[in-house]
Amino acid sequence: MSKKNVCVVGLCDVGRSPRFQYHCISLAEEGYNVNVIGYKGAKPKEKIISNKNIRISYLPPVPEFNKYLPRILAYLFKVIWQSITLMWCFLFKRRSHFVFVHSPPAIPVFAVAWLYTLMARAVFIIDWHNYAYTMMALTLGEKSFLVKMSYWIECYFGRKAAYNICVTKAMRMDLLQRWGIIAKVLYDRPPEEFQRTPLEERHQLFTRLSQRYPVLGGGVHSTAFTTITANGAVSLRPDRPALLVSSTSWTEDEDFNILLSALIDYDKSDREDLPKLVCIITGRGPLKDYYVGIIQATKWSKVCIVTPWLEAEDYPLLLGSADLGVCLHTSSSGLDLPMKVVDMFGCGLPVLAHDFKCVGELVRHGENGLIFKDANELFTQLIDWFSDFPEKEHTQFQKHIKTFQSLRWHQNWVQQALPIFK
Repeated sequence: MSKKNVCVVGLCDVGRSPRFQYHCISLAEEGYNVNVIGYKGAKPKEKIISNKNIRISYLPPVPEFNKYLPRILAYLFKVIWQSITLMWCFLFKRRSHFVFVHSPPAIPVFAVAWLYTLMARAVFIIDWHNYAYTMMALTLGEKSFLVKMSYWIECYFGRKAAYNICVTKAMRMDLLQRWGIIAKVLYDRPPEEFQRTPLEERHQLFTRLSQRYPVLGGGVHSTAFTTITANGAVSLRPDRPALLVSSTSWTEDEDFNILLSALIDYDKSDREDLPKLVCIITGRGPLKDYYVGIIQATKWSKVCIVTPWLEAEDYPLLLGSADLGVCLHTSSSGLDLPMKVVDMFGCGLPVLAHDFKCVGELVRHGENGLIFKDANELFTQLIDWFSDFPEKEHTQFQKHIKTFQSLRWHQNWVQQALPIFK
């Protein structure tokens, strides 16, 4: 029997979309031919680039219509451009047996993908990460015509899909109650590369990063966190600062002011049992320059904040080297879960997570992490966590985090998603 062809499509930067890439890798590992359609940006994972079963078709970038036209006209021309280029990619590739759409965004990919499945007699599948209309409402307002149009399109074409997958039980229930769409839950899980980082690799990582961020350095044979001993082994420095990590897309659905305010209070604290704190915040996004300006204008004594963009290979190494993770994700719909927490748990890293509607499906307060509602609560948790660092150990969460680590992405995908493609 010949291999089945699956087209995985999304109007996203392929290299910056982990779940999108994980689907492609799992499909290829299970013997499917995978055509990927998306936008070029960050470098995709090596397992995508090197796999002979995966072909990537990059969509041409959208011209900047908004520079010359009113918003509604600019959006109309953007949709027309994306519709034409997307259909072009669909037609000039291998015929697909399945079309697997990554959402959001939903316009115009839902309509174009569905039309192609009619032409190719393919199976139409949607993977819901969030709702496009709630994300649009953050900037346009709930009463916007474009938001209402997105709502209708997600409803209409979501019902057209042969199968729907979503990321939480809360979203599954909402899809059913809101639009009568039956979906299967596929929780995000970390792939195998997310592990606790060995000391030798930590030392190499911070040595590399210190070339751009001197605060991470510590001398000829040391970094701020590690040192090479007389016998050539790597050990943690007893005088090291604590390492706090966070990952953000620097968008409206993550209130970075909460973390910034908590760090300012930490910096002002006169407690002598608190260590210096290095906070590494990774990611790119529209609000990054704004917040970096605030960080640079603030006078710090105990806290140092760096905001690198890491190579894909270095990101799990950083998480696996940290002492604590922070997640500011709240979600425009309140129905999706942050991949960054999944990555942190995969690296054995406890997490402080911002409270929102369904976060309890991933972070259980007092079991595998802590939930905070505001900056003051986050500040209190940071003080408690890092007091008497590094002597004070936090082992109370490790049992539940190890249980989470036992089920990785591909194993979970085979159990939950593969039957759809069978």
